[in-house]
Amino acid sequence: MSKTDEARRLFGTDGIRGVANQYPMTAEIALALGRAVAERFRRGGRRCRVVIGKDTRLSGYMIESALEAGIVSAGADVMLVGPLPTPAIAFITSSMRADAGVVISASHNPYQDNGIKIFASDGFKLPDDVEADIERRMADPEPLTPGPEPKIGKAIRIDDAEGRYVQFLKHSFPKARTLDGVRVVVDCANGAAYTVAPQVFGELGADLTVLSAEPNGRNINDGCGALHPEKVAAEVRRTRAAIGVALDGDADRVILTDERGEIVDGDQIMAILGTRLLARGALPGNTVVATAMSNLGLERALDARNGKLLRASVGDRYVVEAMREKGFIFGGEQSGHIVFLEEATTGDGLLAALQILSVMAQEERPLSELATIMTRYPQVLINFPVARKTPLQELTAVETVIHRVENALGQDGRVLVRYSGTESKARVMIEGTDEATIRAYAEEIVATMQKALAQ
Repeated sequence: MSKTDEARRLFGTDGIRGVANQYPMTAEIALALGRAVAERFRRGGRRCRVVIGKDTRLSGYMIESALEAGIVSAGADVMLVGPLPTPAIAFITSSMRADAGVVISASHNPYQDNGIKIFASDGFKLPDDVEADIERRMADPEPLTPGPEPKIGKAIRIDDAEGRYVQFLKHSFPKARTLDGVRVVVDCANGAAYTVAPQVFGELGADLTVLSAEPNGRNINDGCGALHPEKVAAEVRRTRAAIGVALDGDADRVILTDERGEIVDGDQIMAILGTRLLARGALPGNTVVATAMSNLGLERALDARNGKLLRASVGDRYVVEAMREKGFIFGGEQSGHIVFLEEATTGDGLLAALQILSVMAQEERPLSELATIMTRYPQVLINFPVARKTPLQELTAVETVIHRVENALGQDGRVLVRYSGTESKARVMIEGTDEATIRAYAEEIVATMQKALAQ
């Protein structure tokens, strides 16, 4: 474990996350975090400004208030934008020249959870070393300035933030085209996009059906959205729509369904858009950046067209870091985080859906036909709870089984065993040519790992 990893005890692969009102997602931690963020991003003598946005979870009010108090107590100003998608907060932070942006969201998790993600002034998520520095500042904060004129910030509400983001999304769609007459079903997951998504598709002219756009603080991701695309798929079949768009709670990822109600996931979206970029010569290095979770079929689809797939660590922040480091512009995750680095700084579900609709309109082909660009390899993924996350290299029996399975699969399969960065779970993923075989392998690895972790 590196010194940076040791210093990052609160931050995981996507910010801080946990059950609301339990450590670390408490008002006390949020207060200390707000102060530390203000200290970290203070620039010389000018006042620091921090954007705060959130999704629709009930606990968002508590965490928002505590963060706001911490930031203003350190002499910085807060700009509140209310419920907005995570990519919208990144966009607003950069657009308004703020010093930092904070998103209060646990993304696809149930409403009982919440999380805090931080963006720098350029709209990008923070690297590990900056998160480690913020944690150090939380443990050892600067003393508050006493005196007759204490340095206390103020908070204002930005009323036009939603409109700014809607305009940004609309401008990403070809100006010469509209969605007039195109039937679209959008599932907002009772989350942060519940007002933005209908505006975008409606103003572009779509014949729109909206699902799960009545948040009550407790129903975010509940049987709807990207985690449950079967809901939007059923509505697509019922209404004979051209596409279904299922967002997650903070709308930074999307799962689509074609006109037949068949699922089109992040890998297929990357295959469709990545091959178009390749054909136009608009893909630097002929490379798409994905993660170890992406299907082997995506790699094969790109390879057949002289493209390449670079695999980064799991988590859209690591995809973005690899893209920026190597000069690539397009990538994402199987789960539906799709990143267009020339347009945005993080995954954006609505932006991805609009780009797919643009290809459908330009080529006059249904989504089901576009999705055939990629042949999916059978993939089995088993998630299971763990009480502790013992490094795999210390679980000798597990390592032995993994190596045996990898040798048996050869070049026609892959094995990935990892712990979740946001939940107390382990994940075993295997790809191969025969689903029954790889499922048996996956179950063997899970059983071996559960036994090893119980000792």
